[in-house]
Amino acid sequence: MKKRFKLTDLDCANCAAKMEAAIKKIDGVHDATVSFMAQKMTVDADDARFDDIMKEIVAVCKKVEPDCVINL
Repeated sequence: MKKRFKLTDLDCANCAAKMEAAIKKIDGVHDATVSFMAQKMTVDADDARFDDIMKEIVAVCKKVEPDCVINL
């Protein structure tokens, strides 16, 4: 399943790159992109576990960029 999410308060392109790299390491994620310019994140992950994977993604992103909010 591929879904796109709007991001709020993503501060820099470097943080976006770190978030993208961390998301791609999560088990069940096929692909991910985080765009600083568009303030958007696209996630392609297993359909059956998508909600659990998104919880992991939110936790990982909070570690990299505590102010960033993923609008689910």
